[in-house]
Amino acid sequence: MAHRPIGMFDSGFGGLTVARALIDLMPNEDLVYVGDTGRYPYGSKPADEVRGYAIQIAWSLVRDFDAKAIVVACNTASAVAYDALVKEMPVPVLEVINPGARSLVQATRNKNVGVIGTVGTVSSGAYVRAVAATGADVALTSAACPGFVEFVERGQTTGDEVMVLAERLLAPVRTANVDALLLGCTHYPYLARVISEVMGPNVVLVSSADETAFAVRKALIDADLVSHETNRGEHTFLSSGDVSWFADLGRRLLGPELSDAKLWTPGK
Repeated sequence: MAHRPIGMFDSGFGGLTVARALIDLMPNEDLVYVGDTGRYPYGSKPADEVRGYAIQIAWSLVRDFDAKAIVVACNTASAVAYDALVKEMPVPVLEVINPGARSLVQATRNKNVGVIGTVGTVSSGAYVRAVAATGADVALTSAACPGFVEFVERGQTTGDEVMVLAERLLAPVRTANVDALLLGCTHYPYLARVISEVMGPNVVLVSSADETAFAVRKALIDADLVSHETNRGEHTFLSSGDVSWFADLGRRLLGPELSDAKLWTPGK
C-alpha cells in the first residue's frame, strides 16, 4: 500500500495550504487533491449536506485513485464529518482541527486564545472540544467570519473591502485580548496580512497546515504506509467546478503544480 497516493480534499482552494505543507514535508509521496469548487463554500451549508459531500469525495479518492489515507483539509468538513469518515473509510483519516488546537495552546503567553472560522465550523463547537482535549489552562474566544472564504476564492486578499470586513468580524477576539489566534479555516492564511494588521503585532497567527502535515507523516509512519520511492511524487489536482479558474487561482496560491488541474465529477 505504501506506493499509493495520499488523498486530500477541501471545499476549494483553502486546503492547498495543507497540500503545500505536505508536499514540502514529504516530497516523495504521491498526492491527489480534490477541490470541490462546484459546491463551495461549505461553511454556510447544513452539516448533513457537508457530511454527504465529504463521504462522497473520500470514497472517490479511495475507489477511483486508490488513496492509502484521506486528509480532510477543510475545517468545516473536519468538524461535521470526521467521525463519520473514520467509521466508514477503510484507510486512515486525518483532519485539521486537533493539530491546529495543539499548536494554538502552545503559542499563547497570556492564556487568552482565539479561533476564527466559518459559521459551520464555529457553531459545531469542534474547536472548543479540541482545545479542551489538550488539557491546557486557556480561555478560548471563537468568532465566525462569513465572507472571508468568498474573498479568497475571488483572489481578493487585500484592499479596503477586506480590511473593513476583517475589522468588524475580528472585534470579538480583539476585545478578548488574545495573544494567539488560530486561523480555523484553511482559506484564512491567504488573508494573514490583513488579519495581522487588524490584530496587531503582539498576536501570533497560528495555521494548522504545518501541524496537519506532521500529523499525516506520523500516521503514515505508524501504519507503515510511507512511500519508499526516491523520486519526487506525482501531484494530481482536481476540481468539481471551473477547472481553468481553479488552475489559474491555484497557481497563484500554491504554485505551478496546478497547471495540469483536471475535472472531478461528483459520483464518479
